[in-house]
Order: sequence, then structure tokens, then C-alpha cells
Amino acid sequence: MSAGFPVARPRRLRRTAALRRLVAPGGVQAGDLVLPLFVKEGISEPRPVGSMPGVLQHTRDSLRKAAVDAVDAGVGGLILFGIPAVKDARGSAADDPDGIIQLALGDLAAEVGQDTVLMADLCLCEYTDHGHCGVLTASRDVDNDVTLERYASAAVAQAAAGAHVVAPSGMMDGQVAAIRTALDRAGFGDVAICAYSAKYASAFYGPFRDAAEGAPQFGDRASYQQDLGRPDEALREVLLDVDEGADIVMVKPALAYLDIIARVAAAVPLPVAAYQVSGEYAMVEAAAANGWLDRDRVIMETLTAIRRAGAGIILTYWAAEVARRLR
Repeated sequence: MSAGFPVARPRRLRRTAALRRLVAPGGVQAGDLVLPLFVKEGISEPRPVGSMPGVLQHTRDSLRKAAVDAVDAGVGGLILFGIPAVKDARGSAADDPDGIIQLALGDLAAEVGQDTVLMADLCLCEYTDHGHCGVLTASRDVDNDVTLERYASAAVAQAAAGAHVVAPSGMMDGQVAAIRTALDRAGFGDVAICAYSAKYASAFYGPFRDAAEGAPQFGDRASYQQDLGRPDEALREVLLDVDEGADIVMVKPALAYLDIIARVAAAVPLPVAAYQVSGEYAMVEAAAANGWLDRDRVIMETLTAIRRAGAGIILTYWAAEVARRLR
């Protein structure tokens, strides 16, 4: 107490769960969450991903069931990753109308397409035999401009199959402009682009490469993904994507890059997405399995941190589970 004025007590508004919900400035909602799903060609039963407990490589049938379950839970969207039976140097399955990703998109468009947002990851690493995100030159560098042609073709194929949003993740220069032009010319002007605008060369991707079977067979992706020590580069990349016609911009990974999410959200007028990646998921699941932390609380704490940083859309492998919890 000082000068006759009552002491402020911020804890009053934290006293009960109902009060905390009432004054929350926009916490995590089920509709903010997007569930990543993997579908693999040539398998008869879904296969568990060993490094990601609870995550599966789906068959087309099990994918449909998982999608219905997630939509019933209230998730805002689904993002698909395809794993073909045959890979080659140019990633031919990526734009094959009969490729696994196109067939799966068609299945889900018929099953839940009126009830959710169908997103498709648009990269070549799942489809190339060398595991890099584009077509290679003779010296085994990624050829940026030839790769743009492949991305444009894949975008049109995904749109034709039923994708509402295509999500280019390869970090090629000019990818958004090439994709936007191709979609518009093909009559898919209403298909949105969620650009992986600030995608870092991160150590958190390891389990995903098990799930998508897309690990590079030589070298790494540091020449086209971003350097974690250069935050200003993220804003440059994001603004380039905005100028090229992106509808949503994404930061990946999320938890180690909350500062980047905040800077991007403050700088652009578009929705900002963040991907809570496989390594973030796996380390929580592993620690919880050993009894080292409270799994449910950590899940909600990390998602809330991502939302608080400024992401309005969160891609997370816990999407369906958390959406049910938030009902």
C-alpha cells in the first residue's frame, strides 16, 4: 500500500481456470491446428514411425479414417505428405496424376473436403532418389530454375486433385511466383499458397525424415534452407514471398524460432503459420515416456508459446488430440 492507493493484484485474474479463459488474449483454439499426415504407396497396413510414437505412415484407407477422426475432433486443416513406391532423380511421382499424393488428395477431397482445409506439402525430397528438394545439376547442386518448373507442375497436379492450399517447402528462390503463375494459368486462381518462407537448416527434422523417407543421400540442405544465426534473412525471405503472391507465410521449426515468428507476425499483414516439427514432438514424447515431464502440460505450454509469439496457424502432430481436449 502506498499513498493511499490500493495495491494492484494481477493474480485476481489468474485465480480460477474460468477467469484465465475469460481474459486470455487469444489462446490456442482447435481451429488453429493443422494435422500433418503421411501416406505411403504400396503398403497394406499402416506403419508406425519408430522415432515419432503415435504417428503412422498411412495406407489410403487408414488415411481416410484418420482424416475423418481429425475433422470430427475439430482441427482446422490437414497437410499431406506422400511417399511413392518408386523414386527417381526428378521426382516424377510429385506431379503424376496417379501418384500417391494426388490419389490421397482425391480421397480426402471426397471424404472431408467440404469440412476442412486440405493442404499439400509441395517439395521433391519425398519423391527424389537422392533426397534433395529439387533437380540436381551434373555437379550435384540443386538447380533452382529447373526445380521451379517441377514445383509449378506439382502445384497444378495437387490443385487438380483437390488441394485447397499448396505449401511449397523447398526454399527455392522464386518458388511462390512460379507456383502462383502456374496455378492462375491452369485455372486454379482460388487455390492458396502457404509458403514455407523461413525454413531453417535445423537439427529438429530427423524424425520427419524417417516418416517421409526423404533424408538426403549426400550432403545437406544448408545451401537452400536458412542459417539459424541470421534473423534478418528471415524477414527478407518472407517479404519476397509476400510480394510474389503468398497467401500465408510459415516459420519452421517453431519452438526454437519464437523470436522469428514474432518478427514475421509484426511485419506482414498475412496469416502466419508455424510448424511444430518432428523433433519437437519426439523429444516431448521421449521425455514423457521416461516420466521426466508432464506430457499434457508441456504440449499445451509449447502450443501456447507458439500462439503467443504470433502464429495464427500451428501445424502439429498433436492437432487431433489437442483439438479434442479443447472441446
